[in-house]
Order: sequence, then C-alpha cells, then structure tokens
Amino acid sequence: MNRQDLIDSIASDNNLTKEQAHGALDTVLNEIMKAIDTGETVTLVGFGTLKEIYRSPRKGRNPQTGKEIYIPGSRTAKFVISKKFKALLNAPPIT
Repeated sequence: MNRQDLIDSIASDNNLTKEQAHGALDTVLNEIMKAIDTGETVTLVGFGTLKEIYRSPRKGRNPQTGKEIYIPGSRTAKFVISKKFKALLNAPPIT
C-alpha cells in the first residue's frame, strides 16, 4: 500500500473526497512529525508508539577499503508495535 492507496481507502471508508482525505492524512502525519521533533512520544492505542531516539557517535569501517571512519551522532524515530498489532501479525493465517 502506498500513500495514494491509503488516501483512496480513507476517502471511500469515510465518505470523503480524495482532497479531503489527502488533507486529513497530511495533517495527521505533520502533527506526528512535529510531536516527535519536539521530543514527545506518540502513542496510537492498538497500533503502536513512535518516539525519538539518539544514536551516539561511533567509529565504523568503510566496507570497500577497510579504513576506519567516524559516524556522527544522529536523531531518528523508533516505532514499537502494540500488543494487539503484534498478536494480529502472529495469528495463524485465515484460510
């Protein structure tokens, strides 16, 4: 599923135009990104939790040359699925 498929699904499931569904999806994603950027944790009950983590600077190796390189620290987001979502993923397939 890509972004357009998601917009189409939101529109059809909620009797919205595609433009309205696109706006709603953009708003949700922008608010999630803003919250994580400010250090907040975003919890979507039944789906999962998104939070910011910091990767410390470290030494690494260039795989082509074997030369040691410095990898700077960086901020990234981590997603942890909920128990309900995990149970759904691990349920036996429906035949």
